[in-house]
Amino acid sequence: MIDAAEIIRSETSILFVTLDSLRYDVARAALHAGRTPRLAKILPGGVWEERRTPGTFTLPAHMAFFSGFLPKLPQPVQPPRLWECRPPAFKTVDAGTFVFDAPNLLTGLAPHGYRTVCVGGVTYFSRETPLGSVLPDMFHEDHWRPEFCSPEPDSARHQVDHALAVAEQYAHRPLMLFVNVSATHVPHGHYNGDSSDSWLSQAAALAYADEHLGRLVEGLTSGKRWLIIMCADHGDAFGEDGYHGRGIAHPTVLNVPFAAWLSA
Repeated sequence: MIDAAEIIRSETSILFVTLDSLRYDVARAALHAGRTPRLAKILPGGVWEERRTPGTFTLPAHMAFFSGFLPKLPQPVQPPRLWECRPPAFKTVDAGTFVFDAPNLLTGLAPHGYRTVCVGGVTYFSRETPLGSVLPDMFHEDHWRPEFCSPEPDSARHQVDHALAVAEQYAHRPLMLFVNVSATHVPHGHYNGDSSDSWLSQAAALAYADEHLGRLVEGLTSGKRWLIIMCADHGDAFGEDGYHGRGIAHPTVLNVPFAAWLSA
């Protein structure tokens, strides 16, 4: 069980990675087929947990995550939450849950000395539109460039290079480093040499990103302890039951991979 309250009191840095639009079945199949060897080495037990997302597209999913509502297990009984906004007086909270007295986690970490930094991926982090500023505005600083976005075939390399540079800049203080990996978001047909997006091309996108995700985790944890949360924000339908895309209550969209662990 992860004691997030103790972890934050001890000023342990946090890495929170969202693999945008990555379906649970795709993540599991890629892992079992040996296409994500770096993830297989770093995930707890070498596997993904299957969870249910609180949001069916990027904006509401991340708003929920930053408010304390991470993806839940597909079962009635849930483990204690990692973090939670200060609740009403009648509600009790597990001692291992970090309670923040603020409207969101990022603001709530600041009094504990954390620098909060976003390395964006999809355009909800780009500030190109009014909605594209909502999530970045929660952080002390945010970074986005066109080469971080999914149309760029080497987006994960660019994002991880930048994230590691940010971590080095703040090596001597607690950091909440958030990375929204865009490679698994459409368009990803180019990873299969095709113009169409599919279950197969998303698996190929994840196989591409695997090396860089491993490089990110290993680079951060080589000399420092980190709390690491890695999950998808939602999935994507590729024609199942006639559905396409996201923003719909379909199992391909609701079922996401999740993992959380404390590095050695």
